[in-house]
Amino acid sequence: MKKQFFWRITLIAAAIVLSIIFSLPSLPLFSSMPDWWKKVMPDTGMTLGLDLQGGVHLVFEVEGDKAVDITAERIAARLASDLEEKGFTPKIKTQGPRIIVTPAEPEIEDLINNNYPNLVSEKSPEGLVYRLSDSEIKLIKDSSVEQALETIRNRIDQFGVREPVIHRQSTNEIVVQLPGIKDTSRAIELIGKTAILEFKLLDDEDPIAAKLPEYVPLGGEEKLIEEFASQIPEDDEILFKRIEDKETGRVTKKVYLMKKQTLMTGDLLTEARVNIDRRFNEPYVGMTFDSAGAKLFERITGENVQKRLAIILDNNVYSAPSIRDKISGGSAQITGSFSMEEARDLAIVLRSGSLRAPMTMLQNVTVGPSLGRDSIEAGVKAGIIGALLVIVFMLVYYRISGLIADFALVLNILFLIGTLSMFQATLTLPGIAGIILAVGLAVDSNVLMFERIREELRLGKTPRAAIDSGYDKAFWTIFDSHVTTIITAAVLFQFGTGPIKGFAVTLGWGVMINLFTSLIGTKTVFDLITTRWEIKKLSI
Repeated sequence: MKKQFFWRITLIAAAIVLSIIFSLPSLPLFSSMPDWWKKVMPDTGMTLGLDLQGGVHLVFEVEGDKAVDITAERIAARLASDLEEKGFTPKIKTQGPRIIVTPAEPEIEDLINNNYPNLVSEKSPEGLVYRLSDSEIKLIKDSSVEQALETIRNRIDQFGVREPVIHRQSTNEIVVQLPGIKDTSRAIELIGKTAILEFKLLDDEDPIAAKLPEYVPLGGEEKLIEEFASQIPEDDEILFKRIEDKETGRVTKKVYLMKKQTLMTGDLLTEARVNIDRRFNEPYVGMTFDSAGAKLFERITGENVQKRLAIILDNNVYSAPSIRDKISGGSAQITGSFSMEEARDLAIVLRSGSLRAPMTMLQNVTVGPSLGRDSIEAGVKAGIIGALLVIVFMLVYYRISGLIADFALVLNILFLIGTLSMFQATLTLPGIAGIILAVGLAVDSNVLMFERIREELRLGKTPRAAIDSGYDKAFWTIFDSHVTTIITAAVLFQFGTGPIKGFAVTLGWGVMINLFTSLIGTKTVFDLITTRWEIKKLSI
């Protein structure tokens, strides 16, 4: 064996061994690797995409207008605090993105104009009327979608979903794909929670509060709101708390008359964890605020002693305790008749971030495992049939040389599976199509080289000289075509989404591996044959 191609044989052998090792976790027989393996090698191989193993496909719409309204409420609360420090006590209320301050005083107007550049004044007989600027509204809507994307990613990470697909679609839609999820209802509930945590005061002083029933049956909420719609003050609203009888399972709704103004929101939350109440042995969620939140919470509780402060998540009241004294330290609790799983999910939602805007589910498609198995069987069947046809064609048309090309084709598939397993890539149905296309490109490369070799043989060259000349002349043609395909795959991966990325990954790696097997793998075999035996006629 000559030293000039000894390194090529070593490289090919090493690649074969590594590909087999990395492929093992992808096989069902080796799906659970021992602990010693996990310390030095990846313990998981390829994962199957949504279309191959089933799962959930969700599309959410982020309600940007609600984010604008919430931002206006926060600004109004901050403005009230600033004015109070200056000795002013005007009445401040919000109407969507508008903030109305009465009475209109020049000193208040100057303070707002100087300290709130994102507010635009409007002429109105109602008093001082301001609204958020158009640029600020656009920024709020855009950032609410970006925050929703990040928040969903955090929730999914804590939920333990492998290889999720999460991306933005159009201006205010988010697509979420969760392959392999079995408990779809819990996943949808956890991810879809808007998690707008609000603190509002109960209005126990208004006479209508005494007229409201304490409880309504489940489903009777809308009827109650319609019945008292004309009697509820403009600044109030009716909200409900879900109560389930643990013995009978009967669900009722407790009725609260609530101030519409949001005193505080969950964006100031830094920690949420499940604790156990030792008195009743029931789980509750403990919350901790950041420095700004702690200061605001202390001021809210200090100004509203003997009033009830409701903790509201997604317009559902979780707790409405009475404020007995000013609460310092920046901590609070959400209590209720939680199961441990409900408390844990609630803590995950709160801990992974409060969304700036609610989300509406536009699409919910569940792909069953049986459909995924059918896709795998169809894809594998197509791949096997295609590969067999190619192998037979190369053997018939190029004889022994065709056998060498088939060997390279087997290496190509082995190396590709090993590479995808090493990087723990997600295999999708379009990914299988990419593998089949890569197989076609691998054969095309060998056809180009073999035809070049046949031309050189017709010119009267020896087999050894014809092989060297054929590879040299075909090299740049093969290299250029493969590089352009790799660039295309890279662009598809960068700008594509979901299935397109799956196709780009397998195609890109398949083409790069094919450069190695076609230009180095087959050439090494030919060199071995021509140096070991004196070949007078090449079977091609």
